[in-house]
Parts: sequence; structure tokens; C-alpha cells
Amino acid sequence: MVLENIPTWISIIGNFGFPIAITVYLFVRFERKLDDLEKIILKLSTVIKKL
Repeated sequence: MVLENIPTWISIIGNFGFPIAITVYLFVRFERKLDDLEKIILKLSTVIKKL
């Protein structure tokens, strides 16, 4: 019963593995960009407070 579904799972992984990997990669990059943006905004707010 389980062995009958193996080709189906291989096909699913083959079809969706690459898009999932790209999505994860882009999410990680986007998170880093958001962290950098947050730091810059905090620095800007401290500069504005000093003025």
C-alpha cells in the first residue's frame, strides 16, 4: 500500500521542491532586509530626537 504511493510522492517533490526552495530563500533574504531597515529607522529616530 505504501509502496504504491512512492512514485506519486517523488513526482510531487520533483514538481514542488524547487519552488519551495526558492520561496524559502527569498523569505530569508527579505527577513534580513527588514532587520536592516528596522535598524536604520531606529538610528534615524534617535538622530531626529537629538535635533
